[in-house]
Amino acid sequence: MNNKKILLPESEMPRQWYNIVADMPTKPLPPLHPGTHEPIGPEMLAPLFPPALIEQEMTQDRYVDIPDEVRDIYRIWRPTPMFRAYGLERLLDTPAKIYYKYEGVSPAGSHKPNTAVPQAYYNKQAGVTKITTETGAGQWGSALSFACQHFGMECEVYMVRASYTGKPYRKVLMNTWGATVYPSPSDRTVAGRGILAQHPDSPGSLGIAISEAVEMALHDENTKYALGSVLNHVLLHQTIIGLECEKQLEMAGDFPDIVVAPFGGGSNFAGIGFPFLRHNLKEGKKIRCIAAEPTSCPKLTRGVFRYDLGDTVGMTPLLPMYTLGHDFIPAPIHAGGLRYHGAGAIVSQLLHDGLIEAQAHDQLSCFAAGIQFARSEGIIPAPEANHAIATVIQEALRCKEAGRSETILFNLCGHGHFDMGAYEQYLAGNLVEHEVTQAEINASLATLTTPLIPA
Repeated sequence: MNNKKILLPESEMPRQWYNIVADMPTKPLPPLHPGTHEPIGPEMLAPLFPPALIEQEMTQDRYVDIPDEVRDIYRIWRPTPMFRAYGLERLLDTPAKIYYKYEGVSPAGSHKPNTAVPQAYYNKQAGVTKITTETGAGQWGSALSFACQHFGMECEVYMVRASYTGKPYRKVLMNTWGATVYPSPSDRTVAGRGILAQHPDSPGSLGIAISEAVEMALHDENTKYALGSVLNHVLLHQTIIGLECEKQLEMAGDFPDIVVAPFGGGSNFAGIGFPFLRHNLKEGKKIRCIAAEPTSCPKLTRGVFRYDLGDTVGMTPLLPMYTLGHDFIPAPIHAGGLRYHGAGAIVSQLLHDGLIEAQAHDQLSCFAAGIQFARSEGIIPAPEANHAIATVIQEALRCKEAGRSETILFNLCGHGHFDMGAYEQYLAGNLVEHEVTQAEINASLATLTTPLIPA
């Protein structure tokens, strides 16, 4: 195609989500009760999630229908555009072909509404009147706030304190959509007060914020909890991204050799990667699916594969995951959405089986990559997306060195319009580098008493 923008007709928007569990050679291990260490059933999840989401969490079906009511709201911004990155290709002087799916056109400016809308819908169907949640950089909190106002529900958000102070306009965005936002750790919960008693200046973490949001949901029978990543049903909803990409690349007469996405808990990576990984699992193709994470929170590249808690205090089930330990507090980097100690069970199993790859990048090199992208393609990426761009540039330069033309697809998961303070610091040379030491990782992992993964 001569046109760099590849638009999918609205009539071609997928009508089903894809569940990779159906095609995995090794199924994910079951979640365990944090006290008994026995596999849990739907009854343990019922206080937190509505029945439809619990069913999706446990389903083995390959495809799950998208409700018409959800598709109607999706139409506000979906299908999202795909671009051929001719400007970046020229800048790098690479024979590689680079495509990116742009999820920043959603009302919240990221991919997160893809799961926020169905989660709010299923909660509304179950008679829920209020949803609590956590948010790192504010992308997920914004998305859920947007979704809840569509269905007339209250939304209460616990925002990691480092982002609450560093990204004030994300809080304003949530407030505009009617949500109440609190910095985490807060004095509103037992979990938050306990953290503050030990660490009064705690920058917070997603694990802490999850503990607070879960605690508040458990105290009210009309309130449920929503998670923006990690869990199976969240990853399922995000696959609409990759399913659209398949059709758009077909329109372009192309197919990827490499698929890249940033990695926090797994929803971003799963969204674009799982539909293509299906071709590896079912057809024997050799697409490289690469998760890009920060060196300050490298659970995939330097963590261990074992059962661990999804939150800091211990209110969630034990999940089989690559983890740095649920007590791990990542450095307050600007990619707040990637500051999570563990990875989702599905992604962790795929990595353990060698079916996907992971790379880690430091904050400064990621912002350098983001600047290159902004100057060649015009879009200022979110700090999270810069991790994927750093990986793409690395792979494109490898193609240049080898004289090989490969097709690279990545998820530009959101814009950076609320992150200009971070770009200002980088351009002024004031951005601080963070890379966790092995001693810090070892100290965090040493405190784990959760079960090991059976050999």
